[in-house]
Amino acid sequence: MPASNSYTQKFSVICEQTLFPLLSKELQDFIGTQAHQHRFTLQELRQICEISRDLEMWGESSIQQLWNRAQTESASGKAAKKIIINQLKTDWLAVKNRATHYPGGEAPALPLQKPRLERRDKKHLGLGFCPVASERTRCCNLMTLDAIDNCGFDCSYCSIQAFYHEDKIYFDQSFAEKLHALKLDPDQTYHIGTGQSSDSLLWGNKHGILDTLTVFARANPNVILELKTKSKNIGYLLEHEIPPNIICTWSLNTPTIIGNEEHRTATLDDRMEAARKIADRGMIVGFHFHPMIHYDCWREEYTQIFQRLQELFRPEEVALVSFGTLTYTKSVVKQIRQRGLKSKILQLPLINSDGKLSYSDETKQEMFSLAYRSFAQWHGRVFFYLCMENNRLWQPVFGYAYPSNEDFESAMKRAYTAKTGARVMA
Repeated sequence: MPASNSYTQKFSVICEQTLFPLLSKELQDFIGTQAHQHRFTLQELRQICEISRDLEMWGESSIQQLWNRAQTESASGKAAKKIIINQLKTDWLAVKNRATHYPGGEAPALPLQKPRLERRDKKHLGLGFCPVASERTRCCNLMTLDAIDNCGFDCSYCSIQAFYHEDKIYFDQSFAEKLHALKLDPDQTYHIGTGQSSDSLLWGNKHGILDTLTVFARANPNVILELKTKSKNIGYLLEHEIPPNIICTWSLNTPTIIGNEEHRTATLDDRMEAARKIADRGMIVGFHFHPMIHYDCWREEYTQIFQRLQELFRPEEVALVSFGTLTYTKSVVKQIRQRGLKSKILQLPLINSDGKLSYSDETKQEMFSLAYRSFAQWHGRVFFYLCMENNRLWQPVFGYAYPSNEDFESAMKRAYTAKTGARVMA
């Protein structure tokens, strides 16, 4: 790097406001040299560091290789800098916009970690509404119950990482007492999920969590309690008598996505086998395809899963199948880049969609329509819905749309109670 000068002091300040400190020493040396030569502004340095980070995460050509392709022989000074940055952005966008390809096999295994499990007394019962609900999307008004904060799985796309930054899993030590004291309206049907801030089954009955939830469900037959998971940890459910108003749902994805992006989760085969065992016990199950991810083999690999499910399960055993896709806030994108996992999850043409970053409506409609058509024999017998997607997609995908969130919520509850035998409230 050049000797100290007036820009050196400025550079040391602005680089701390970018991803520069998180880059490898090789990249820091290269970008630092170029920054001194071209006098990058904060905004320019931020863009270059983000491009460099993305290329490294995606396993694509390095920023040094892209830099060497920029033709600047006929320009100098600011003109040369403008040519280089514009060419970098063009090459970066070209990589984002082409079909994502995952090489054979799984991504390199993450370092083994053993998160610390801690108990703490939360001020209030963690009961609320879906944290990602939005007026711009059609929402089922799911209520969430957080007995555990943070997740031991490590999916590269997960928004939980934007809320919890430690390797600690927190259990509410007075969860049972607070849940027991909860007063619900006996004339209302509630749909409550426990898989929003942590996986519902990963930790089993640690600190009596599943004991507490089972007692709660049995005492409140007007509650549909949904346990959502990517695990195969079903021992408790097989060994205990579970009330019929508890349904167990699995988030499923293709082996390619599980192997490369859903780190430390159960395999697709293990998830399906676990769901089959639960259905054999007489419990109602469900399946979430959220997120569906667009890559070069998405069509063939998702279709295989849809076919397998219909071979393994009768529609009478299944309450729901949901579809959704990647939806990011800028803070989540920032967090993914800061973590820097080897991942292609940001290698896609993100556009502004209902206030967040996601695929285009055309891509979503293509994916969701294929999925729904693939389940033709379950139409009218299983409840299908889009999760966190705009209502404008429902009619093209399903052939119908709900006028309001409340209509969607009511239809869902009627479908679920018909399967579970739970009490149906007006």
